[in-house]
Amino acid sequence: MTAPVLDPARTTPAPEPPEQHRDRYRPALAGLLVATGVLYLWGLGESGWANSFYSAAAQAGSESWKALFFGSSDAANSITVDKTPLALWPMALSVKVFGLSSWSILVPQAIEGVLAVWLLTATVRRTTGAAWAGLLAGAVLALTPVAVLMFRFDNPDAMLVLLMVGAAYAVLRAVEDGVRHPVRWMALAGALVGLGFLTKMLQVFLVLPAFGLVYLVAGHPRVRTRIGHLLVAVGTMTAAAGWWIAVVSLWPAASRPYIGGSQGNSILELTLGYNGFGRLNGDETGSVGGGIGGGIGGGGRWGETGVGRLVSSEVGGQVAWLLPAAVVLLAAGLWFTARRPRTDGVRAALILWGGWLLVTGLTFSFMAGIFHAYYTVALAPALAALVGIGAHQVWQQRRSWEAGPIAAVAVVLTAVTAFLLLGRSADFLPWLRWSVLAGGLLAAAALTGLRRLPRRLALAAAVLALAASLAGPAAYAVQTAGTAHTGSIPSAGPPVTGGQGGPGGRGGFGGPPGAAGQAPPGLTRGQLPQGGPGGAGAGGPGGAGGLLDASEPSAELTELLQDDADSYTWVAAAVGSNSASGYQLATEEPVMAIGGFNGSDPSPTLAEFQHYVEDGRIHYFIGGSGLGRSMGGSSASSEIAAWVEATYTATTVDGVTLYDLTSAS
Repeated sequence: MTAPVLDPARTTPAPEPPEQHRDRYRPALAGLLVATGVLYLWGLGESGWANSFYSAAAQAGSESWKALFFGSSDAANSITVDKTPLALWPMALSVKVFGLSSWSILVPQAIEGVLAVWLLTATVRRTTGAAWAGLLAGAVLALTPVAVLMFRFDNPDAMLVLLMVGAAYAVLRAVEDGVRHPVRWMALAGALVGLGFLTKMLQVFLVLPAFGLVYLVAGHPRVRTRIGHLLVAVGTMTAAAGWWIAVVSLWPAASRPYIGGSQGNSILELTLGYNGFGRLNGDETGSVGGGIGGGIGGGGRWGETGVGRLVSSEVGGQVAWLLPAAVVLLAAGLWFTARRPRTDGVRAALILWGGWLLVTGLTFSFMAGIFHAYYTVALAPALAALVGIGAHQVWQQRRSWEAGPIAAVAVVLTAVTAFLLLGRSADFLPWLRWSVLAGGLLAAAALTGLRRLPRRLALAAAVLALAASLAGPAAYAVQTAGTAHTGSIPSAGPPVTGGQGGPGGRGGFGGPPGAAGQAPPGLTRGQLPQGGPGGAGAGGPGGAGGLLDASEPSAELTELLQDDADSYTWVAAAVGSNSASGYQLATEEPVMAIGGFNGSDPSPTLAEFQHYVEDGRIHYFIGGSGLGRSMGGSSASSEIAAWVEATYTATTVDGVTLYDLTSAS
């Protein structure tokens, strides 16, 4: 049996009739983008500072060009965030222009989301030659719950997704028929991947195997030339990422902020360790559960690894709705294009998006280091593209004997998946899971005989199948957009049975509401860092914050910190970035984050802190914040907290313990 072929001589789909289809495509595209913008912008301010760790860095960058360049946590440049800073730059510039607010920080993220949907729509439309396929892919991306979450949040993932989709577009342009200078498109793809590195470091490299394979397999120049073009792409990638790394590495350490997340003040250590291989094997010195070496394929401190992770209670509702359909449609598309020429554009796109999905999905499934469900937003573009392209291929081949059964299997798997995922949120629209299941099974039954259906009935069955397939993620998407999200581990959709996330991802380690201090998967409450002046704790009414939640100072405490602020480099210091961030955002003055995000970086050392205090550069030390033990990293924060407690007199303001460092006891 051989795969059916529409036109073996054609390597790219026939273009649509220019005027008629374009006239219908443009308003449809505009409608999709406007609807996406509304979904991503509606009630955006309800999330407040969202992830205050990055919001504080955006505020700092709006006050100091040096802080903007390095991605410092405060405008006085004590320490950087534990990522490269590209994602912070649009937010910081927005704050600089429009002033500090939730909207000025989060709107750039929503814009990046709309741009990603537009780019993916254009990419799939160009691949298939069908406007509806592109619009379907764009709609799937727009409605993926974790995408709605991250395009309304200030983590780096929104910028990362936009850059990866842009790079995929460039690669596919490079393998098109008739392209005059494919090396230019490959150079652009490499540059965008390099910028992705400056956004979230090594994660962007997960798409490189698919990009390189596509150009080697489907590029038009001869093999040696294609290899040369790939080397050019590597060069532009290195230049786009390396210039910043080189500047930071060569900049005298004494005149720049400490590199947060590293134990040796090294951007290369951060890249290869805490944010690199440590994410794979669990050996992340200085992190929560760091230094334990969970091992790939085992049960690390961040949950059981394995092929079931992407459909688990914690992760499934974020992204898995159309995962089975995408896999089925990928296989079907490769079957339908098997006999086409080597340079066929549709097969090239299937290889690219399928490789992206496979490599990234397997990495997320088996990584034993820090893993959060929202990382899976990186899968959303590949899933959406495969659904759009695969659905188009099945429709084009609908008169073949294979098309109907393939479509039916994809729809049944999607309906059953939605039924199971919705069942994990029993109180959320309980009627929906049964409606989706019934609609999906009815559509699948009709699609089984697709080759014999008149066009109108086939269209009706296809519309019903799409409605049943998108109803679940759409409901989760709307719920996500209507819920405020704060803290460091946000979660899309309603609470689920067996999941870690609650509404907005609040509650200590992302547990359900009111469960502050919940441990990550694999950690017990007894393994969490405990108190002391720098220990964990939510504080009292003033809200001292902790590892994953920002401090929430009262008006009285904020006014106290702002008093005579111009006389100090830092109005206060607190252990842990999230504790420091709330005070900084409230006062709009620099607050030193001792030890960085986890409180486990050796910045500053006790001697350095004592020197700052002696010079009168820090006004207050805020107790009851941060971690209090290093989790495999430095103990400097604990040493500083103990010294402050022994040397200065504690006072309490709205439940928060303060030490005035200008007045020794």
